[in-house]
Amino acid sequence: MVPILIFLFILFNITLREFRRLPAFSGHQGPPTYPLIGCLVPFYKNRNRLLDWYTHLLSHSPTLTIVLRRLGTPTTIVTANPQNVEYILKTNFNNFPKGKPFTDILGDFLGHGIFNVDGELWQTRRKLACHEFTSRSSGDFVEHTLEEEVNERLVPVLESLSKRNQIVDLQDLLGRFSFNVICKFTIGINMCCLDPSSPISPLARAFDVASEISARRGAAPLFLIWKMKRWLGVGSERKLREAVEEVRSHVMEMIRDRKKKMKAREEAGDEDLLSRLVCAGQQEEAIRDMMISFILAGRDTTAAALTWFFWLISHHPETEHRIVKETEDKTGDSLDYESLKNLEFLKACLCESMRLYPPVAWDSKHAIADDLLPDGTRVRAGDKVTYFPYGMGRMEALWGKEWFEFRPDRWFIETDENKRNKVSAFKCPTFQAGPRTCLGKEMAFIQMKYVLASILRRFKIRAVSQDKPIFVPFLTAHMAGGLKVLVSKRVNPP
Repeated sequence: MVPILIFLFILFNITLREFRRLPAFSGHQGPPTYPLIGCLVPFYKNRNRLLDWYTHLLSHSPTLTIVLRRLGTPTTIVTANPQNVEYILKTNFNNFPKGKPFTDILGDFLGHGIFNVDGELWQTRRKLACHEFTSRSSGDFVEHTLEEEVNERLVPVLESLSKRNQIVDLQDLLGRFSFNVICKFTIGINMCCLDPSSPISPLARAFDVASEISARRGAAPLFLIWKMKRWLGVGSERKLREAVEEVRSHVMEMIRDRKKKMKAREEAGDEDLLSRLVCAGQQEEAIRDMMISFILAGRDTTAAALTWFFWLISHHPETEHRIVKETEDKTGDSLDYESLKNLEFLKACLCESMRLYPPVAWDSKHAIADDLLPDGTRVRAGDKVTYFPYGMGRMEALWGKEWFEFRPDRWFIETDENKRNKVSAFKCPTFQAGPRTCLGKEMAFIQMKYVLASILRRFKIRAVSQDKPIFVPFLTAHMAGGLKVLVSKRVNPP
């Protein structure tokens, strides 16, 4: 009898606590919510389409914000309101760190890398990373990395595919390519063969497994399930542990090998990021976590953005023609840093593509103290606050009735010079905004421009299927089943 009374007492207190956490402002449109379990039932029913479910709920909310409560998780506030996004990411930045619930999800994989820490440790990592990104100019990145990887590896593969009229999974190919580029930048070596018939490298495969399972943790209806599986060491959590061990083992081996070589040569070794971090005297674990974070971000985000871009362009030949013409007019025979900066229409196309298919679909913070968002949403200490780039790109209130159309011209101001419109980063937070703005933003645009200009001036890329692909939000966006394409030579290449 006593245990039953204790259980009922606990149940009553949990229910009372949840009711007390109801916000004073009621202008939100959210899912059906019940005592104790909250919106667990509709959440579970929509667990395989959370992006579209959230987007639907947000589009019917007067404030572009929804509040979700479900058993076993903190109250979650999801917003597509740019004023809220600016408040979270900039105005009251210090009250919205990633928080322990977030870092717990990715901690096994990313450790104490820059994307998974807060406070003083984040500031230290940020300063170090900022120095490393600015110490190597974007011009050097183009000259020493992109030229070699594109012209000596990627283009020959596409040339071979076009001659054989062979269907290829472009998402896989771009993933291999991006993995090589970021590995060349960070550790100075290639890690993947671009030949589609060759197996992907063990390190790249381990990254895939670790990132997918880590992402599934964040979308789990009940966090207790994955935590229990991790404690028992079974199922997906066992696979995650094995994948993380493989990633860390590879990276640590590279770090120690680099130390030995640099000591033997008695050189400072400033060719790549790894060498500079070793020279700076950083601890091995700190270097390892930094390397894993940079490789993950540099590989997956650009590959995802390029994959969705090629799918869109294959359905908009007139836009493709404008890109090719701009490339011919503004770059001539060579692609250098200065000419790439002038490709404004191509950049607008990339921005428009990432508006519809952002490489990172959502990102969450956890409030330290009670707060009030600009739209009147009350936030309690410990609440999870999620800004939602995928949904923001689909809000009629932000982009008009034609939000679903691929229209790069929306990024231009209607003037005689047709200047590109500087859309607020808080309206389209593809690269975050505020103090945590992505350090690699400029480098990502340069890389994507170089790849697209190099490919589109030589080849036509056409999707084999006309069906709309499924957007899968792992840590970064993926196209379910890949992107099967045919590659053909352009008739009049420059």
